[in-house]
Amino acid sequence: MYEAFYGFREKPFSLLPDPSFLYFSKKHRMAFAMLEYGLENQAGFTVISGGIGTGKTTLIRHLLNQMQHNTTVGLISNTHQSFGELLQWILLAFNLEHKGMSKVEMYQAFVDFMIGEYARGRRTVLIVDEAQNMSAETLEELRMLSNVNADKDQVLQVILVGQEELRDTLRRPDLVQFAQRIAVDYQLTPLTVEETTELIRHRLAVAGGSPELFTDAACAAVHHYSGGTPRLVNLICDTTLVYGFADQRETIDADLVHEVAREKQAGGLFPTTAPPPAAGEPEPPAAVTESESSARPQPDADTMPRAGALNPTPANREETPAETPALRHRLRLAVIGESPVLRRHLRRLIEPFGIEVVAELPLEAAGQGDIDPAQLDMLLVDMDDQAQASAGALCDLITEWNLPVLFNDSQLTQQSLDGNAPAFGNKLVAKLASLLPDHTADLRVVSGSGEPR
Repeated sequence: MYEAFYGFREKPFSLLPDPSFLYFSKKHRMAFAMLEYGLENQAGFTVISGGIGTGKTTLIRHLLNQMQHNTTVGLISNTHQSFGELLQWILLAFNLEHKGMSKVEMYQAFVDFMIGEYARGRRTVLIVDEAQNMSAETLEELRMLSNVNADKDQVLQVILVGQEELRDTLRRPDLVQFAQRIAVDYQLTPLTVEETTELIRHRLAVAGGSPELFTDAACAAVHHYSGGTPRLVNLICDTTLVYGFADQRETIDADLVHEVAREKQAGGLFPTTAPPPAAGEPEPPAAVTESESSARPQPDADTMPRAGALNPTPANREETPAETPALRHRLRLAVIGESPVLRRHLRRLIEPFGIEVVAELPLEAAGQGDIDPAQLDMLLVDMDDQAQASAGALCDLITEWNLPVLFNDSQLTQQSLDGNAPAFGNKLVAKLASLLPDHTADLRVVSGSGEPR
């Protein structure tokens, strides 16, 4: 439609997982390097996880294109809750006969196939996409199937690719033996503003167009509405090009991106991670740095539709509490945590409730800054099991500052960032409010939508 007008050979922002358009951000380079490492070092199990639309499937397609000729690959890409018999799917993935065979016969057929490939000097690799849909029982069956080894060589290598739920399943106590077999594990996270800009310009160039078609401000606006999720970046950019073609615009600016987000969100079918400004309201700043973007108050990301959930229902959303405390006067706190991404996400969640984040500090440097504890009312500490090394210094700091402290599990923060904990922001604010002394701030009751009653 717009390809000829903008000089493209093909659509630059197709939603199909096309490896030729793959943009290697630092995260994607690391994920691909881990995949290659797992293959070369005969890792029994490799796990790549990430939120919806972060580029996992495209990464796997690129890996398939780079596979060596001495590798036999089977791909299962349509797992679902009623997955059925695992061995049937595996035999189908490798083009092996399975009809009318018993489970024992299917097992023996696959073992014979793997041993035959090994005897011919070939490696057998099974890739399971959307693996979060596999039950714990199916994963355990897969582990048992991988027990076939030859001397020091791994006869079968398995790559599991899935959403955050896959990691949750693998953490189950009954899958501890499976987890111990995972040699390579990497999680993809959303892109930064700079990476989003590079992604947009990379795809424009690959399609044969001008990399400068989208202004810097337009790219920043795309990041604002997409949250750095590559699939949403493509969706917003593709729609914006349609609008630009309709208006015969030679350059895509931030105003057009805002217009697209506003009109599409109004229709209820546009899964952006941030709302567009209402008519008459000022547009959000477009040309922003990463730090400015993270500091800007935004609505609770947990209350927004997730990608893939165009019409959220109680079946795919956690119920949001009907009443959530909010603050009439600004509560001042410092967010302390190891991950800068998770610290920024916590800031985004709590600032719309009238909470002022005075500082974001890493665990190991929490007591080394120039922060006056008199400027704070509370500390929010985001911790995981790996934070033991900083626990002593953190305890000393808490004792010295003598402030209320809320300890939060960083795994919950990560789930919220990935869109898997819709009510996390409201619950977090409620917990913060419960720690307040009566004289610190007055509370009012706010409905689940964020409007005071």
